[in-house]
Amino acid sequence: MSKIAPLSGFPELLPSQRAVEREVIASLSRTFELHGFANIETRVVEPIDRLAKGGEVDKEIYVLQRINAEADAKAELGLHFDLTVPFARYVLEHAGHLEFPFRRFQVQPAWRGERPQEGRYRQFTQADVDVVGRDELPFHHDVEVMSVMVDALGRLPIPRVSFQFNNRKLIQGFYRGLGIEDVTDAIRVIDKLDKLPADEVARMLVERVGTTPEQAQRCLELATIRVGDSSFVEQVRALGVSDELLEQGLDELAAVVEGCRAVAGDRVGVEANLRIARGLDYYTGTVVEIFMEGYERLKSVGGGGRYDALASDGRTTYPGVGVSFGVSRTLVPLIADGVLAGGRSVPSAVLVALNTEDERTASTAVATALRSRDIACEVAPSPAKFGKQIRFAERRGIPYVWFLQGDGTSQVKDIRTGEQVDADPASWTPPAADLRPAVISTAARHDSSTTPEHEENQ
Repeated sequence: MSKIAPLSGFPELLPSQRAVEREVIASLSRTFELHGFANIETRVVEPIDRLAKGGEVDKEIYVLQRINAEADAKAELGLHFDLTVPFARYVLEHAGHLEFPFRRFQVQPAWRGERPQEGRYRQFTQADVDVVGRDELPFHHDVEVMSVMVDALGRLPIPRVSFQFNNRKLIQGFYRGLGIEDVTDAIRVIDKLDKLPADEVARMLVERVGTTPEQAQRCLELATIRVGDSSFVEQVRALGVSDELLEQGLDELAAVVEGCRAVAGDRVGVEANLRIARGLDYYTGTVVEIFMEGYERLKSVGGGGRYDALASDGRTTYPGVGVSFGVSRTLVPLIADGVLAGGRSVPSAVLVALNTEDERTASTAVATALRSRDIACEVAPSPAKFGKQIRFAERRGIPYVWFLQGDGTSQVKDIRTGEQVDADPASWTPPAADLRPAVISTAARHDSSTTPEHEENQ
């Protein structure tokens, strides 16, 4: 029998770690639902030609093919590498059954065949939230969707995150006002500023895009503007470039920044960062990158923006705005570093002790009564000495042990404090914080934020 070895890029979590992921996903889902977003789940495969953008393959796509397929059979299906491509297809396929604007959130795995590294995996979970319209989508949805994700991430027990916004209209209008002809290529070059020094980017603008050295310098000046409020508007205007599209982009970016600042707490920063471009061509307005303090090495842990042509059937166009958060990209490094941990490895809040094997039916009846009131519990596996049963609970992180008395009454013991009290399975309830596995976070030690209701400190 061959030796079992882990597969690189396919992270697997232990039960207590998986509890962290589940609680984070549950928190995200609750927040999205608070804002009226409906949950969907799309199939994991799409036609290759849709994933490959009509033949242009810019992602490493895993294909679906039968082992016993004919040797010359060509793969026609592939696993989706993000949630946007399947969502666009979903909108087209089900448009007749959807109410627009359609507000959706989606939390699912995706697959990419890229080189595994910290924060980048071959299988990973994303959380997306979008609003899609039919033929038109008013700008206020940009502010709404970005604010929803600000609210959602602000409730998580992770290190402080920063939302850094820009607007493609602002960039395009500025470049157009400068007289740069190939605006799209200029944006692609500016997007390399996080990887290349400024003088190298300036050289590429001159040699590849065809700008003058003066135009390239002005582009770099725009890209250095970064502020936490709408004061960027006057800074941009001070550069002396005028264009109608530029003014529209300035107004939209100011509205997004101020709208998100209004809902951001201490755990979330909001900035206008005019070097953010997002290289994908389909963005047409608002763009955002999300970064996590102390984990800048991961680059962005989320991003998104406005796309005026998410999908089209030739007659109707479906514009949208959305933002994605990398659940695996964020959580796996935090768990590995000990920043996040699960409070227990099982969902059980109570272990019902077993006096003798003959009394298993009575212990099971107690467990059934507790479960009927949504208290997760389990019966001890064997009638060992009570000390061993308590240690069994301790190893699993179960906070309470239930004892049946000889006279038919019961007592429950908090094994963390040693307190033991009389209890009735028809009415006793543990504190709300003990009902589900807690997410234990050290992140609150490093900032002055308010601790979320589901977070504890080690």
